[in-house]
Amino acid sequence: MTDSQIDPAEALDNAPYAHLMAPGAARPLLPLLIPVIADLGFHLVRARMTSEGEQMILQIMAENDAGTIAIENCEAISHAVSAMLDVEDPISGNYTLEVSSPGMGRPLTRPLDFERWAGLEAKLELQRSVDGRRRFRGLVDGFEDGEARLQVALEGFETPQVLGFALADIAEARLVPDDAALRQSLKAGKTRKK
Repeated sequence: MTDSQIDPAEALDNAPYAHLMAPGAARPLLPLLIPVIADLGFHLVRARMTSEGEQMILQIMAENDAGTIAIENCEAISHAVSAMLDVEDPISGNYTLEVSSPGMGRPLTRPLDFERWAGLEAKLELQRSVDGRRRFRGLVDGFEDGEARLQVALEGFETPQVLGFALADIAEARLVPDDAALRQSLKAGKTRKK
């Protein structure tokens, strides 16, 4: 099979950041979810399986090219994904499907996220510690040379240092919600409505 014949959903399932987009039990669903969501003009940000008691919950976060999504779009994705899951039946037992926007404390799951949200504060947790440290907090500084970059205040340095993290090494990364980011998001929403 040549590169042009590779299914994008299958390629993404094997990407070094697939575990961020679909951790744990949701990972096998990636090749099913991505095409359905893409056919509607949106991108999967993250899929996660959780449980409340015996009830399984499939949580899907999606967005458009601008990084937003409206309630009616969430409903359209919910209907399309639900229909696909009814046919494919990849989840045993009863489950609830929840579709939402990534929100202010959005997860950073793809290289694009680290580029799009550069300059905003984020928390990042590694799968294994580096020099005895697994958690980092700082300003997102983009994505370069295969690494998510974060400006972090480190002991012994007067200014924040830019650290690079391979996506395969990241357990979880998310923006830290703050008032300035909320105002910026609300202002962008008003501009789009005009």
